[in-house]
Amino acid sequence: MKGTRAAQRYAKAILDLAKEKNSADIVFTDMQQISQTIAKSKDLAEMLKSPIVNTTVKKASLKEIFKDAGEITLGAFDVLIENGRVNILDLVARNYIVRYNEMNRSQEAIVTSAVPLTAELEERILAKVKELTGSGAKIKNVVNKDIIGGFVLRVGDLQYDASVSRNLNRLKRELKTNAYISSI
Repeated sequence: MKGTRAAQRYAKAILDLAKEKNSADIVFTDMQQISQTIAKSKDLAEMLKSPIVNTTVKKASLKEIFKDAGEITLGAFDVLIENGRVNILDLVARNYIVRYNEMNRSQEAIVTSAVPLTAELEERILAKVKELTGSGAKIKNVVNKDIIGGFVLRVGDLQYDASVSRNLNRLKRELKTNAYISSI
């Protein structure tokens, strides 16, 4: 992905500065908000990437949208705009979140399910995360009716697929390759 290396460097620099000023938690909250806002707003994402939109407009827009952001985050906007890298703001925010979680030995488990998780299911999934990774995690639930039932668990680069759609696809492949059934 274009800009990933630069985003990692900016995120590391922002985290280092935030730790130095004891503001890592505040910046973490800001970065979560930035990432979520850009993900939800296609117009904002396109505006940040557009070479046609003037940098002063981008700067004013960011400062208005994220007016509650901390001093370090607002300074990061300035640096990214000054260096012509505001187009990777979303990547910087996501990289910061990952680095912050690593620093705090915390991880995020993304659970995709057909229905929202109940408290009991969350407990069972947290137990599975602990079994697979050896440590706990925060759960982020994504609802996707296409998986029909069950769940898909992603923790870092590890994936555990216990979805009904996966099992149906596996069964379909087995039936296609079985010579006795396919000839009927």
